Amino acid sequence: MSPSMATNTRVTADELLEFLRPRHRAILLTRRSDGSPQASPVTCGVDGRGRIVVSTYPERAKTRNAARDPRVSVLMLSDEFDGPWVQVDGSAEVIEGEEAVEPLVEYFRVISGEHPDWDEYRSAMRKQGKALVRITPEHWGPVATGGFPPRSS
Repeated sequence: MSPSMATNTRVTADELLEFLRPRHRAILLTRRSDGSPQASPVTCGVDGRGRIVVSTYPERAKTRNAARDPRVSVLMLSDEFDGPWVQVDGSAEVIEGEEAVEPLVEYFRVISGEHPDWDEYRSAMRKQGKALVRITPEHWGPVATGGFPPRSS
């Protein structure tokens, strides 16, 4: 069996979104007040305007950090551990309260499709006090895979 070779594929903004849309597992990196990184595993999607969306709670560290310092990074992973991945850097906005309800509906749709009872879902989001972190991609690395580094002989 020949070894797997690492890859790095540069992608356009449209190609990035095509890569991101079917993937819903990521690590969200925010900055603590001292500037050090804080990492959170998250479930996420891509909304209709090409922003990465994460459902959360206002009390979570990632939410407080993103509200204070909108510079964030998202490491988007594939379902399989050794699958392709990409780091996306961007600006986050935190949406809370009633303003978060319809964006949370879109979040659900881009990950899971249609809900059997949208009124029930909206009510649950209000009752749980959910928030949404929405990240606008600004820079991204290549779509990469692990493996042996390609070397010329």
